[in-house]
Amino acid sequence: MWIYLNNKFVTGEEAVVSVFDHGFLYGDGVYETIRSYGPHLFMRDEHLSRLFRSAAAIGLTIPIPAKSWGDILHEAMVRNEVGTDLRDAYLRITISRGTGDIGLDPALCPSPTVVVMAKPLVPPASHLYATGVNVIVACTKRNLPSALSPQIKTTNFLNNIQAKREAIAAGAFDSILLNWEQHVTECTVSNLFFVMDGTLRTPALECGILDGITRMIVIRLAEELNVHVEEGRYTVDRLYRADECFLTNTSMEIMPVTSVDRRPIGDGRPGPLTLKLREQFIAARRRFGDNTPCR
Repeated sequence: MWIYLNNKFVTGEEAVVSVFDHGFLYGDGVYETIRSYGPHLFMRDEHLSRLFRSAAAIGLTIPIPAKSWGDILHEAMVRNEVGTDLRDAYLRITISRGTGDIGLDPALCPSPTVVVMAKPLVPPASHLYATGVNVIVACTKRNLPSALSPQIKTTNFLNNIQAKREAIAAGAFDSILLNWEQHVTECTVSNLFFVMDGTLRTPALECGILDGITRMIVIRLAEELNVHVEEGRYTVDRLYRADECFLTNTSMEIMPVTSVDRRPIGDGRPGPLTLKLREQFIAARRRFGDNTPCR
């Protein structure tokens, strides 16, 4: 595996980050994941813009200009033989504060550490899209936005990991986190939607969720289908009574949820609007992606 590390590509064995890196010591860094459909990177510019916004929010200057990222991502795919007509790519960009003495002062780190990894995309098992998945409501609560903005894609993922541990222990696909007001927010790596009375509902950004790129596209697709979309504050009881439910993120697209806390959603099968939106999303991939291979 070839990895981009601080201005050059090295083998996986050579890709070494210092034990004094503040990303390792404190989780001080940001990241972004991007997928491809063949050689076309999906919503590349939007993902890169969010990466730069995350970095700016923590006072981290990305040492590579925005115009250079296309070439880096393309080379990462070529070197690792992904992003082809036969093999979609999963790319992760990680930028830490960099190496410095022990201590919280960002000034201890003279330059960030930049890592890009590209590997084959491994989507969820296909049968899950037909059967739907079970999720639980975690005991772990979502971080307060006033403590850590959910719009920052930070490498400090303990809040999500604790919720994921609960899901694994329960044999569930994932966990839904509630916020400080006991309102539904999102899952550990995905946004949440549900359907009730013909309206597509999703937690509002003010609930403390990531403004997901796939979430944005699903809202747009629903509006194109003349489906009413509501962003609001919802309790778990509302979710239990939903007719349909699904999750969204870049790699799994639209994943049907057929039970929450072992309670069936609707008739316990993926709902018609969920399936229609998934069909529309698949048809619209290229429209919302890059029209030319990444360069």
